[in-house]
Amino acid sequence: MMQFLRFGVVGTAGFVVDTAVLYAGLALGLGLYSGRAVSYLAAASTTWALNRAWTFRAAPRAPMARQWALFLLVNLIGFACNYGTYALLVAGVPLVAAHPVLGVAAGALAGMVGNFWLSRRFVFNASRAAA
Repeated sequence: MMQFLRFGVVGTAGFVVDTAVLYAGLALGLGLYSGRAVSYLAAASTTWALNRAWTFRAAPRAPMARQWALFLLVNLIGFACNYGTYALLVAGVPLVAAHPVLGVAAGALAGMVGNFWLSRRFVFNASRAAA
């Protein structure tokens, strides 16, 4: 349970990064969809680093580049839930299109449980670290 709570705190930090990068991308001329793809990658990289250092700190250390890539790979399911929720809301709810942070929040919640399970099972798993 403590791991899940730490994962939630890290997810909150990821949400802040996601939102900040999205709004920066929008200010630089990226659209709502391409800006979100960039912001998601920044947030996923941030949450991987924080989860490695804090949430799953007791897990054996796999090589960083390999573990980061594995984190991104196994969390594609969570990404699909996250980005899919965001895209549906931006496309269908004018309030969300005007305030994309609402879609980012809804997407983050949609992907959180799956991302936790996948991360714990496949990325930060003692039996897989040596593989």
